[in-house]
Amino acid sequence: MTAALRQVSDRQDFSPEEDASAQPLLEHLRRIARTSRCKSYVDLFGACAALSGNRHVASQAAAEVLMRCLAQALGRRPVLYREGESETSFDENWLLALGRSLKDEDTTSATFLLHSRVPKQFRRNLVFLLRNVVDNFPQT
Repeated sequence: MTAALRQVSDRQDFSPEEDASAQPLLEHLRRIARTSRCKSYVDLFGACAALSGNRHVASQAAAEVLMRCLAQALGRRPVLYREGESETSFDENWLLALGRSLKDEDTTSATFLLHSRVPKQFRRNLVFLLRNVVDNFPQT
């Protein structure tokens, strides 16, 4: 059996410093992840059904549910840094790239990003939550 060799690079394809609109969203998601890490387990499927009809409440709930269920969708705990950190993790870059592709309606990139890390049964719910967060996030 042959195995493909993977090149490891220090280069990041996406940096929030290059995209000023991504930094506030990243800080928001980091804050939500930090405040909700001590809360009880929530299932990704049940959480999506429980979101409110009120736009502001639904947006806040979607961000919290997204950060609480991201580990379930990725199959492992994502690496998220504290608020204010200048560096970004691979997981943060991936999440921001997926959010940007959803907001820009770049389905090719979104499909690639989803298929690269998220099992099929979680893709729809993850897209629903992230699209809700990105579309309703106040832009500066």
